[in-house]
Amino acid sequence: MIVCFGELLIDFVAHERGVNVGQATRFEKIAGGAPANVAVGLAKLGLPVAFMTQLGDDPFGHFLRQTIADNGVDTSGVVFSTTARTALAFASVDADGERSFAFYRHPSADMLMTPDALHRDLLRQAEVFHYGSITLIDNPVRETTFAAIVEAKAHQALISYDPNLRLALWPDADTAREQILMGMQYANIVKMNEEELTFLTGADPTPEAARTLWHSDLQLMVITRGPAGCLALTPSDIKRVSGFSVQVEDTIGAGDGFMAGLLAGIVQSGQQWRDFLPTILQQANAVGALTASKRGAIPALPTVAELHDFLQLQPPTER
Repeated sequence: MIVCFGELLIDFVAHERGVNVGQATRFEKIAGGAPANVAVGLAKLGLPVAFMTQLGDDPFGHFLRQTIADNGVDTSGVVFSTTARTALAFASVDADGERSFAFYRHPSADMLMTPDALHRDLLRQAEVFHYGSITLIDNPVRETTFAAIVEAKAHQALISYDPNLRLALWPDADTAREQILMGMQYANIVKMNEEELTFLTGADPTPEAARTLWHSDLQLMVITRGPAGCLALTPSDIKRVSGFSVQVEDTIGAGDGFMAGLLAGIVQSGQQWRDFLPTILQQANAVGALTASKRGAIPALPTVAELHDFLQLQPPTER
């Protein structure tokens, strides 16, 4: 089983393109949150997956839990708070499909999750444990994140991490960089985009820059490059895999779709996953592209059949 941990929230996505959140007049309510998107993406690809978080005991929280359950995710690790509300985010999309967010979490229920709320039996069953950087911003959920990592790692789980830079949520850039890098020290697998790589290294997004973040526990670091595909580093090699050109509806959740495709390929390939890495990365690129071709995150994540059809019909873009 794969266990994903972190934020699950409501994305209110603006219907108009090319406006900011304050200018938008109509929004669509969509379930979101990067680790939750990954969990649903994995479930849609046929993998057994559980999700762990804390939601507000409010209509939004119960809607979110039901949404991921309806998509095949084990929600036994989801708990509810009676003292804080479910997190909300308002998202706007520019003319090119790129998104920006305004968050409402002061504090939200997920920020207040404590280690005693962890479903430790799930963590002990985890073949892969996946988390992001948002739960590293505040305590007590930062402490809870590290407690979950330690529990999963003690039972030989592969540890997967998404730096997922949302600078507006951090007190300042230096704190964000320090804590995101600290979160990376536990990981065996890391996925980030070029903007995040530049933020963390202060350098252009090159393989040499990525290698400066390498540590001895890392087995794979992947840098996503949108339609240009991705760059993957292993302890001894660098691989470049072409992406796919699609008509972009929005990029919300595209990186999470990539992460789901990547983890699905690794788990499905077993101990020999390194031998199949180019094929796994092509699958991840395809899941990300398909997610970008539809509105929102969770509703846009592809099924196994949709992924299969896409890979049969759509050649990678040579770049």
